[in-house]
Amino acid sequence: MEQKLDKLTENISDIKTLINTFNKTLENIEHRLSRLEQMDSIEHRVEVNQIDLSDIKESLQRIEDVQDNVVKQLENNLGNGEEIKHINRRLDSHLIKLAKAEEEIIILKNR
Repeated sequence: MEQKLDKLTENISDIKTLINTFNKTLENIEHRLSRLEQMDSIEHRVEVNQIDLSDIKESLQRIEDVQDNVVKQLENNLGNGEEIKHINRRLDSHLIKLAKAEEEIIILKNR
C-alpha cells in the first residue's frame, strides 16, 4: 500500500513537472506572439523576422496532444483537471491567433 502511495506521489510530481514545462513553453510562445502583434504589418513580420507560423502551430498541436494524455492521467489519478483546463483555454486562444495570422498572410499573398 505504501509503495502504491509513493508511486502515486511520484507520478503526481512527474505530471506537475510536465505541466510546469508546458507553462514555460506556452509563456515563451505567448511572448513571441505578443511581439508579432506589436509589428506594424504581417508583411513586415514575415519578411523581417522570417517566422514560420506553421512551425509554431505544429508545436502547439504537439503540446496539446501530449497535454491530452496528461489530462487523462490526472483525471485517473487525481480527478483534478483545473490546471489542464486553463492550459487548454490558453492553447485554444493561441491557435485562434495563429489561424488569424495565417489567414492574413494568405490574403496578403493573394493581393
